[in-house]
Amino acid sequence: MAHYRGVMASENPAPSVEADTAPEQLTFADLGLDAAVLKALKDVGYETPSAIQAATIPVLLQGRDVVGLAQTGTGKTAAFALPVLSQMETGHKNPQALVLAPTRELALQVCEAFEKYAAHIKGVSVLPVYGGQGYGQQLSALRRGVDIVVGTPGRIMDHLDKGTLDLSELKYLVLDEADEMLKMGFAEDVETILADTPSDKQVALFSATMPAQIRRISAQYLNNPEEITVKTKTTTSASITQRYLVVSYQQKIDALTRILEVENFEGMIVFTRTKNETETVAEKLRARGYTAAAINGDVAQVQRERTVNQLKSGKLDILVATDVAARGLDVERISHVVNYDLPIDTESYVHRIGRTGRAGRTGDAISFVTPRERRMLTAIEKATRQPLTEMTLPSVDDVNATRLTRFDDAITTALEDTAAIATFRDVVAHYVAHHDVPEADVAAALAVVAQGDTPLFMEEETISQPRFDRDRDRAPRGGGDREGGPRRERDGRFATYRIAVGRRQRVEPRQIVGALANEGGLRRNDFGAIQIRQDFSLVELPADLSRDTIARLGDTRISGQLIDLRLDQGGRSAKRSDRPQRRSFDRD
Repeated sequence: MAHYRGVMASENPAPSVEADTAPEQLTFADLGLDAAVLKALKDVGYETPSAIQAATIPVLLQGRDVVGLAQTGTGKTAAFALPVLSQMETGHKNPQALVLAPTRELALQVCEAFEKYAAHIKGVSVLPVYGGQGYGQQLSALRRGVDIVVGTPGRIMDHLDKGTLDLSELKYLVLDEADEMLKMGFAEDVETILADTPSDKQVALFSATMPAQIRRISAQYLNNPEEITVKTKTTTSASITQRYLVVSYQQKIDALTRILEVENFEGMIVFTRTKNETETVAEKLRARGYTAAAINGDVAQVQRERTVNQLKSGKLDILVATDVAARGLDVERISHVVNYDLPIDTESYVHRIGRTGRAGRTGDAISFVTPRERRMLTAIEKATRQPLTEMTLPSVDDVNATRLTRFDDAITTALEDTAAIATFRDVVAHYVAHHDVPEADVAAALAVVAQGDTPLFMEEETISQPRFDRDRDRAPRGGGDREGGPRRERDGRFATYRIAVGRRQRVEPRQIVGALANEGGLRRNDFGAIQIRQDFSLVELPADLSRDTIARLGDTRISGQLIDLRLDQGGRSAKRSDRPQRRSFDRD
């Protein structure tokens, strides 16, 4: 249960609540959400709110400002998206809601969540606004009119400066992962946006930590907010081996098939996010020769019990399920849990993998992680206080070695049946005598007959694992790696660019990284050395940047000033009085 305490969130005491867990009997229907939103939640199989959702949604529905302290992976996107959708009016020319996010990846995820939750609300339009996307598409949508804008601070500021984004009718403003935005150097932009929006808007600020700057922003720009803190107590059993595999969405079913080939499992639960996906995955597994069935919220209770009993008895090996359908499932045979889709919050992850490793047994949990889900992976590790081990996709050789071992075991077992062996020895001898064929060839031919339509060995097929940099959203250190190692060799991959901001504008490396990463879609490894001088800075970026990317970066603003990015024409021959200022990318 949540309990209250007094906390100073502004000059006057502001109500505060700590939420450890949501009451088990609480449902989304109890929170006062709009019927159309509840219908969308039912479609995607969500029934029980997380702790941050249970504590935050009723407060936001009352029109109060909120400061939510919660880690990534606690379900905070729904905590602000659901009440916004339940209250907003559609059909206005100008945006009613604005969500600021530190990265374009997070902005896209938030947009997808809004669209999913608004599936039954007529006429809702959601627009992502971030660097790396052409202005034309964004301008066209803004001219037509949008209800919700989700964007990075830099690009939002650009639209405000150009007069292409009108926030005069804004009713809801959300700062998602506010501490990350400050780390990336967006503090000035965020405060400018807050100051230029209507004073009577409702504000929700979410952050993993509460540094002094966040508390100052809360005191200055929020109206007596209620502070809600989520204390995660999620733990996982030490008897469960937790691994993850980096794979694109399109490759998931093939990756799952290979894992089934090489893993020695008894019973398995494969978790998907949606009801439709349970049926699709189960059907594809059956087509590959596995005994698999789906259970979800649409499956009748009688059928569900029959399916679970089949899993218990061994007539069924794989159950494909949603979170809700697997609640309370206790089957000792389950040796493996596969998160085909990562869950929406860390609590669901703990509940899922808790289906294995029960009653003193060991268990295995394997999670499929797409490149865009690295934040969720980090959140899971923080919440469970256990690192997940990265696994490689089983190769064709791995699969064939496993198949050969099982074939050997089958031969060994058959040899124990002496009566059957004696009968077939006579059959083989008869064939050899009448066809003059070596016994070894006859044995091989019998193996071909026994294998049927499924070949013993898998043929080579390529499944390339996508690139996955877990540090991509973290700012790199000044020219070196995150462990303080030597700077990588310059091999012609980098070129030096000059930008028109420097010490005079009080610019810092983290601001440069944050702005360029968001506008150009750059990654951690795309930055080399950064040298800050009096009136300009030098930044090493990939030498093969496209013209479009350079043009977008040239329109970037840092501390409100256009950076005018261009190739440096001999910037390294600086005067002694203008030697570069080298700083760490990390905060103090």
